[in-house]
Amino acid sequence: MSHALKQVFNKDKTFRPKRKFEPGTQRFELHKKAQASLNAGLDLKVAVQLPPGEEQNDWVAVHVVDFFNRINLIYGTISDYCTEQSCPVMSGGPKYEYRWQDEHKYRKPTALSAPQYMNLLMDWIEVQINNEDIFPTNVGTPFPKNFLPVVKKILSRLFRVFVHVYIHHFDRITQMGSEAHVNTCYKHFYYFVKEFNLIDTKELEPLVSVRVGSRSAQRWH
Repeated sequence: MSHALKQVFNKDKTFRPKRKFEPGTQRFELHKKAQASLNAGLDLKVAVQLPPGEEQNDWVAVHVVDFFNRINLIYGTISDYCTEQSCPVMSGGPKYEYRWQDEHKYRKPTALSAPQYMNLLMDWIEVQINNEDIFPTNVGTPFPKNFLPVVKKILSRLFRVFVHVYIHHFDRITQMGSEAHVNTCYKHFYYFVKEFNLIDTKELEPLVSVRVGSRSAQRWH
């Protein structure tokens, strides 16, 4: 990563505090293994594959937390430009509007501004990944039966952040000289969810033909 990119992405301009893995734990070792693959310049399609001898749920859990941290950071860099005025609807262009629904205040899908949606989304994900009943951190504690359904919901909602950023705020990402980093984050995310069938192909359609910098997202698919 260039020095300029490091300055942008090392800022504390995150939407939420980063979730970290405890040193000495299995998740921490898997996290280091995943990062080593990326830092070695390994093909992203290969880097996302389950390492021999590892449990798939552990590998998925580590990546969910990593993607939450990275996407949280990406959105944080443009959040000053994503306002009630500029983005009164959480959308990905005229064809895609994303409505919020949860088990508390918004029982029915509700149209919200992008900043409202992002706040609720990050709050909700943080609750999920910090819930030991869903994301157990102790070695030997089994994952619950609803682990993958929750993961799929988390990732499908995180994908919507990419959609909104690419379609409505990519000019800002370009101005910061950060498009290469964001593109790599998206490619990594895309190959991971495809490798483990974690997002329905139809849900990925908003970025199939969108132009990303000088290349089309379609070329990665």
